[in-house]
Amino acid sequence: MKLSIYYIDAFTNSLFSGNPAAVIFSNLDNSKVMQNIAAENNLSETAFISYRDNKYFIRWFAPECEIDLCGHATLASAHVFFNYINTDTDIFEVHSKRNGVLKVFKNEDALYLDFPTDQLFPSTQHNEVFNSVGISPIDLYEGRDDLLAIFENKSDIENLNLNVEAIKNIDKRGLIVTAPGDDCDFVSRCFFPSTGVIEDPVTGSAHTSLIPYWSKKLNKNKLIAKQLSQRGGVLFCEHKNDRVHIGGNSVLYLKGEIFI
Repeated sequence: MKLSIYYIDAFTNSLFSGNPAAVIFSNLDNSKVMQNIAAENNLSETAFISYRDNKYFIRWFAPECEIDLCGHATLASAHVFFNYINTDTDIFEVHSKRNGVLKVFKNEDALYLDFPTDQLFPSTQHNEVFNSVGISPIDLYEGRDDLLAIFENKSDIENLNLNVEAIKNIDKRGLIVTAPGDDCDFVSRCFFPSTGVIEDPVTGSAHTSLIPYWSKKLNKNKLIAKQLSQRGGVLFCEHKNDRVHIGGNSVLYLKGEIFI
């Protein structure tokens, strides 16, 4: 079996930054093989997009498990779709297992994810967060998949004292940390060691939690966000009630073939 594969750097306009994702358009439907491919790629996510009954379906695999929602790999998939699959459309629509229909649309300056807004609830896992990052959050919430920890300033986010094993003990998939930005509306970092990804470079799905929080906090619907990983990334955000728009640029790094 031979499969075309693309590596796309998402949420950046420069190579070697943003978040790299692998993208495979095929009718492969073997979870074990898909997981092996994701482990071999060893990127935070590999997206598999199939086509049947006149619809596209998407699945995302981290190196160690399948996940329910991934923003940067969906953005990367749209980059491939618009440039190599269907160059005559401005909308990429995919069906997901848990989060229904997801859309990516072209704008003048970027691609924009149209994702469901996360619901946040107060959390009591303050000690777990302190053990994980060495500092206590000023506020803490639980979302669909992750903890969202709020800190006072950007330097808190930059200077965390990480304890990866403690993060694994959090009763959620992972940990999102965030604070107000200096040259943007807010900053964040994201940690998902339970999936095989210690720190995710730029996390679109996390912004389904971050956008509603900061939109309410700052009393504005359009925001600019930065993720402060080593690679870094910029996201253009808009809160639209039960949906969020998460925009970013993307760059092709590699186009090749897999032989299985």
